[in-house]
Amino acid sequence: MVSYKRLNPEDVQFSNAVLSEEPRPVQEQVPVPEPEEASLLPRRPSCSVTTGLLGIGALLLLLFGGWLLGTMFWLHRPSNQQPHKPPPPARAPTPASEIKTGLNDTAATARREACSLIPEAWRFDCYPERGVVVTQELCEARNCCFIPASSASSSASRPSGTNGIPWCFYPPDFPSYSLVSINDTSLGQKGTLVREVKTYYPADILTLEVDIRQETDTRLRVRITDPSNSRFEVPISVPNATKAESPDYIVEISKQPFGLIVKRRSTGAVLLNTTVAPLFYADQFLQISTSLPSQFIYGLGEHRSTFLHDVHWNTLTMWARDVPPMEQTNLYGVHPFYLAMEDGGNTHGFFLLNSNAMDVILQPAPAVTWRVIGGILDFYVFLGPDPGSVIGQYVEVIGYPAMPIYWALGYHLCRWGYNTSDSTWEIVKRMRNYRIPQDVQWNDIDYMDQFLDFTFDSTKFATLPDLVKDLHAHDQRYVMILDPGISSTQPEGSYWPFDEGLKRDVFIKDAEGKTLIGKVWPGLTAYPDFSDDATHEWWYDNLQRFHEKVPFDGLWIDMNEPSNFLDGSTNGCPSNSLENPPYTPGVLGGLLRSKTVCATAQQKQSVHYNMHSLYGLMEAKASASALKRIVAKRPFVISRSTFPSQGMYSGHWLGDNRSQWKDLYTSIAGILTFNLLGIPLVGADICGFSEEPEEELCVRWTQLGAFYPFTRNHNAIDMQPQDPTAFSSLARTAMKQALLLRYSLFPVLYTLFHHAHVHGHTVARPIMFEFPKDVKTYGIDKQFLWGKSLLVTPVLDPGVDYVEGYFPEGLWYDYYTGDSVHSKGEELRLHAPLDKINLHLREGSVIPTQAPNLTLWVSSGQPLHLVSALSEDGSASGDLYWDDGESIDTYETNQYAYIIFNVAQNVMTSEVLHTNVEATYITVETASFYGVKQKPNRVLVNSQDAAFTYRENQVLTVADLGLNLSQNFTISWML
Repeated sequence: MVSYKRLNPEDVQFSNAVLSEEPRPVQEQVPVPEPEEASLLPRRPSCSVTTGLLGIGALLLLLFGGWLLGTMFWLHRPSNQQPHKPPPPARAPTPASEIKTGLNDTAATARREACSLIPEAWRFDCYPERGVVVTQELCEARNCCFIPASSASSSASRPSGTNGIPWCFYPPDFPSYSLVSINDTSLGQKGTLVREVKTYYPADILTLEVDIRQETDTRLRVRITDPSNSRFEVPISVPNATKAESPDYIVEISKQPFGLIVKRRSTGAVLLNTTVAPLFYADQFLQISTSLPSQFIYGLGEHRSTFLHDVHWNTLTMWARDVPPMEQTNLYGVHPFYLAMEDGGNTHGFFLLNSNAMDVILQPAPAVTWRVIGGILDFYVFLGPDPGSVIGQYVEVIGYPAMPIYWALGYHLCRWGYNTSDSTWEIVKRMRNYRIPQDVQWNDIDYMDQFLDFTFDSTKFATLPDLVKDLHAHDQRYVMILDPGISSTQPEGSYWPFDEGLKRDVFIKDAEGKTLIGKVWPGLTAYPDFSDDATHEWWYDNLQRFHEKVPFDGLWIDMNEPSNFLDGSTNGCPSNSLENPPYTPGVLGGLLRSKTVCATAQQKQSVHYNMHSLYGLMEAKASASALKRIVAKRPFVISRSTFPSQGMYSGHWLGDNRSQWKDLYTSIAGILTFNLLGIPLVGADICGFSEEPEEELCVRWTQLGAFYPFTRNHNAIDMQPQDPTAFSSLARTAMKQALLLRYSLFPVLYTLFHHAHVHGHTVARPIMFEFPKDVKTYGIDKQFLWGKSLLVTPVLDPGVDYVEGYFPEGLWYDYYTGDSVHSKGEELRLHAPLDKINLHLREGSVIPTQAPNLTLWVSSGQPLHLVSALSEDGSASGDLYWDDGESIDTYETNQYAYIIFNVAQNVMTSEVLHTNVEATYITVETASFYGVKQKPNRVLVNSQDAAFTYRENQVLTVADLGLNLSQNFTISWML
């Protein structure tokens, strides 16, 4: 959690504010280079009238020719589609603010003409530094165009780094890299890029290598590296590849300036065109831009925003940061991946494998710019063509999410401020007395002794071991919080984690090689370096020692951005280019070290400047590995900070939200985005973490939260209780019903997580994933699907008993009644009293459900009820994955059952594709069929007559089946 008392006003400013405590001096002019160096500055000709006139004439010819060639190149790039390039611009009048440069009036006019031909939407920012008022003089010192934007709100000058049309932008002829050679390789092509003219950032790398790898038919990888010096690369495993046999993409190469144009072979749609702006590749400033095929862009976590990103001059900064979720701010995790829709419903994805601080700039052309301050340019393009396939191809690269242990999908209850183990225990007992489902009880940092990791307060939490034993006796589980900060101020010999950590040399060092000391909840702390295998072993040893005292079942790892109540360390940070790079992305606080450790801090694999946003991932990996060894079951880890491949090791919660209706709504975009990012086990704090929740809000949030993949109620210290037992009888009953509904759908949810683990599917799914040709679905983030078939339409506003939801074209069934809805692709108003969340089944689906109980251990043993939602032609299909719920790698070791259900021509069949003893314990007790158009005369189960009921709303139900799940069966009806 964040300490709200510790947040100063400067901690919560938006990222486009002038935040730097140590502003860098503005470069007022570019120094004149040595004669042998190329420069971006124009040079004056030597004097004498004749030579002057000749020189001016020649210069005019060169300028005009360069402008003409550049403009022609801009407007006539190879493509049979338009979205990747600027539309043919109208001639714009010369802005009054233009003044003379060092050239004569005619040359300046030609220059202004070339600049004014660039439409506003296609202007790429040449002066992105924050805290600078960009003047014409500053802009033209970079040899860029300066035109104040036409917006009515424009003033005489534009502060740089703010969102909006850039006043200072690249001209068409701005120098970039040229491709000087290219050769075929086993995977594609490899070429050499050369820049003749240095940029305005220090330490340009003038010669680069580009490696174009056609890895699969639907995956293209491009690496742009320094052939002379190794640079930091993200240390996560990615798959090896053999060359694609018949790629779905075409790669075209522009040599001068260098650029890549990637097209979809089947449609010619341009997915990538990096010629739209110059390529930068300096030591601490790498920049590449590309056109986008549409304005429909998703992903790019972690940010508080709508699910569909706004492309109107929207800067998304990435650098892991401990801050309550707010708009226009870099949050806990970093995920440089986007999914983009194309005309006609095709979809592709783009992933930049880079962990350094970065800005991602969306602009309405539409286009995107990646501005990174370290590492290399290593990116993937995924061809889909449908949204689900894109995500599957992405997680194939970063790693498939882990299959969760069964109880991870139950109801979790937590708060900061139980204060004692007895009060924690009392909540558990009240939940049981009210017969409200609960699988897991958590504790926040108040269980610790002086907030020290791997301890518990022997006075206030003396009964904690007994509480955990009681939970286990009731088939419930216990999860506790751990922060990475290890207290460094305990008397020597009294605190094993720190003493042993020093002995094993596991802590992050400062620039001088000494243990870096920051400050978190226990006071002064050292930070484990999880990039070192020795730290993983030390972490395991600490967990094992504590598990012997308190046999916890899972881990909640918090504050792992890593968070620091100081900026850097107790000794500050050095003043150098790592702490104060030539360009700093729009990080909250304006400094890389803001509320974290120094960028210069030393870790085993690299400096923190490169490793910062990987910290949560590496801690999750260490935690999951340790838990596997300790409990010998699937590990349960929930992490605040995340990075690509995190889903292999942990889930995520959306952080320290607030008890407000807005937060209820934005949580949907959060869970949908993280499902795109390969972390399907995700949820928000139900009822909100901070502030006091209204009863109505908490009821509606519990209803929505019942459909989060990860469902936990959590609130802050000093807040009133908000568990279901704390409210009125009406509210408590509504919450209980929502949770029982979730538990009844456990077979559906468990099967969805299996498909996420094996195929990279989403669990909570955007509607547009299933209806990519319906543009009306592209912006929907007030509804979502479970898998392909279960549509959730929650109430997100106070004081209403109805909700409006969009139903894509087709046949939908009310989940509770079986009543049908024929939609033409329209919004419908649904009755939604306080005790109801609307749920609809899509035609053509079969879902398995169970009678719910107080824990998943009990309810998962109950008989199945199959619900079939028939299409117009009477068909439907579904499946069920089943195993023991907790053993590691059951799918990989064939210890599972997999059954598919099909309905066609009035016959349901079950087919056991893979069998396991676990399936023999489960029976199918009832089956309902929605959309049976006539009352049957007869129903047969395995060719034997069976009793049935038929309702006027065309619902056929067959009960008392007693069918063993592990054996094939048929249910048929005759009209």
